[in-house]
Amino acid sequence: MSDNGPKLQDALAAVRFEGIFRSCYPRVLAYVLRRTEGREVAEEIVSETFLIAWRRLEAVPLEPLPWLLGTARKVLGHRRRSERRRDAHLTVSSLEGVEVIDPETPLSERLARRESLAAALAALPDRDREILTLVAWEGLAPREGAQVLGCSAATFSLRLHRARRRFSKELAANGHSSGEGIRPRAHARHGAAGPE
Repeated sequence: MSDNGPKLQDALAAVRFEGIFRSCYPRVLAYVLRRTEGREVAEEIVSETFLIAWRRLEAVPLEPLPWLLGTARKVLGHRRRSERRRDAHLTVSSLEGVEVIDPETPLSERLARRESLAAALAALPDRDREILTLVAWEGLAPREGAQVLGCSAATFSLRLHRARRRFSKELAANGHSSGEGIRPRAHARHGAAGPE
């Protein structure tokens, strides 16, 4: 009987991990892809993230996504520190799905709008960019974003407010109207288009 206990625990752990992997892998990969320069690098980081999750499965909370994103963020940070380089420019293609495209708007105007949006994001400090993209692109609520960054929800909300204010100033400086036409990505689990 005592031999079945560890085997059962291992089987339950494997089932739990498989469920976490299936439900969270696409979102963790998307998070990392937006912060790296290629799918191969992103997949390595995501693999390391899930390896850490497997090794520390007992520490993974019932709502695993914020924990996994926080872990992926730390793995990315370690990688960046070892390489001593940070990708300072966001590509215009990383803005897919962030703004609502009016089919009547000429292509040249849409591209100019995207370029001004990308320039405004690139001009922000890393911390502001991270907070804004956690909410707008990853679809996280402030409580979940706080978990990713390892701070309180109140602190995250304050930082988000300040980041939005600085982003609005950058948008204006880049000739983009204050948020007009920009919408955060919707995620079904939040049931809305996102904050503000």
